[in-house]
Amino acid sequence: MQHPHEPRANIPPSGPPTARPSENTSTSESASPPVATPETILTADGLLPTDEPVLWKERLYPNFGVWVIVVGLAFAPAVIFAPIDMTIGVVASVITLIILVIMMITSTPTILVTRTVLQVGRARIDRTYVGTAEAFIKDEATTQRGTALHGLTYLCIRGWIDAVVKVEITDQEDPAPYWLVSSRHPDQLANLLTSRTPQK
Repeated sequence: MQHPHEPRANIPPSGPPTARPSENTSTSESASPPVATPETILTADGLLPTDEPVLWKERLYPNFGVWVIVVGLAFAPAVIFAPIDMTIGVVASVITLIILVIMMITSTPTILVTRTVLQVGRARIDRTYVGTAEAFIKDEATTQRGTALHGLTYLCIRGWIDAVVKVEITDQEDPAPYWLVSSRHPDQLANLLTSRTPQK
């Protein structure tokens, strides 16, 4: 039996839910939105069913402020071990920093859109079952993450990204009425998901 908050299809044994066949998107913190490039689609589960041009790829990397906090936390061992041995403290801080950076990078979700698939993190769904998409920013985005949030929504949101995109799921057998996804380019992502009609 599936967890009531998870999309219906392709759910990995651990981690976030996965919906129907799909892909993932990723982009870095560049000022311009992601662009379509033909490439092989790789995910945590391996290759997606088909290799096709990637229409959107966005990775939700932490912003500068988050990295400052990570570096600050990494200095904690140096402070703790300073009265005993500064060398040990410095080594411990470097190791801590490396571990924290690896954890932050590997846990960063990716949004990926192709002609037939939407993947957010490890959740995938065939775009046949994707309805309208709406972009929200500032107070509206806060409302979508809070008082307006449906209990069965699939969430992939990050606190360091203000905007969100609400993606309607039209599959009647999927308990999630929509996905709520953080994005640094919400309008472009919403327009892509709404305007493009996936082909069989």
